[in-house]
Amino acid sequence: MTFRMPPEWAPHERTWMAWPGPNATFTDAAELARARTAWASVARAVRRFEPVTMVHGPGQGDGARELLGPDVDLVERELDDAWMRDIGPTFVTDGRGGLAAVDWVFNGWGAQDWARWEHDAEIARHVADLAAAPVLSSPLVNEGGAIHVDGEGTVLLTDTVQLGPGRNPGWSRQEVEAEIHAKLGTSKAIWLPHGLSGDYGRYGTQGHVDIVAAFARPGTVVVHSQRDPGHPDHARSQLYLEILRGQTDAKGRRLEVVEVPAPTVLKDEDGDWVDYSYINHYLCNGGVVLCAFGDPNDERAAGIFRRLFPERTVTLVDARTIFAGGGGIHCVTQQQPRI
Repeated sequence: MTFRMPPEWAPHERTWMAWPGPNATFTDAAELARARTAWASVARAVRRFEPVTMVHGPGQGDGARELLGPDVDLVERELDDAWMRDIGPTFVTDGRGGLAAVDWVFNGWGAQDWARWEHDAEIARHVADLAAAPVLSSPLVNEGGAIHVDGEGTVLLTDTVQLGPGRNPGWSRQEVEAEIHAKLGTSKAIWLPHGLSGDYGRYGTQGHVDIVAAFARPGTVVVHSQRDPGHPDHARSQLYLEILRGQTDAKGRRLEVVEVPAPTVLKDEDGDWVDYSYINHYLCNGGVVLCAFGDPNDERAAGIFRRLFPERTVTLVDARTIFAGGGGIHCVTQQQPRI
């Protein structure tokens, strides 16, 4: 039986999320409280368009309910962190009414010294069981934020993730592609050499593609464009644009590349370069939940996405707290396709 990963713009049954708990990412009570408020804002924005299930740790249900309201479903499971895109399953369908869940190996984004993943490594199977989806186990260390598909055979990947020494030492590019294609139903991989510079900090993913580039529809890809030459991502984004403009997809179409200007802010309050990106958005039924940064370019980005998705409502949600933890709106959500 052949399965494939539907594109994110295909209809969803629901969205899965994970509730922040005390861990290395959220180091004190104030930081954890801010994270929970931010996660709740995303959940409520998504809930306007489709059902949301929030997985929370033991004893955290009452606090989650208070912030989430009555319309978000709650499920209790042991958790280490809160990035459902990465710890949850990648759902695939067989085109005949069948749903399955790919369970990648999760090892804390390349076995980083601060990460704990004893419980998170099991979350994909828990979610699959809750969704009544059989599990397709993969030997590949991978995360949902490290892939993006067009639904017609093309997948975006990055060298420093799937080929990184902390994840899949000894795997060749051909072996990675073969496993990705087998699980996602894709046939062509487009590789970018790395992610944004800020994604290589202490809590970074070491190069997830979903902050760099994403398909908006078959043949069209949105790409992070850092316009300020003083930012280290200026050269990187120019490279991504050059690579993607020279690519064709699995159907042989030359990619249409849509530049999405980065926010104007360049550094955070600690003086570190930010990797703020509008690419890390989430498509849900009838909606686009878009990262906002209190920046003049927020509305500019919203306008681009409104033109790309005229049938969807674009909702801006402040993502600065989420980015401070190492990800964005796409990173905290995981879609279950409708069958």
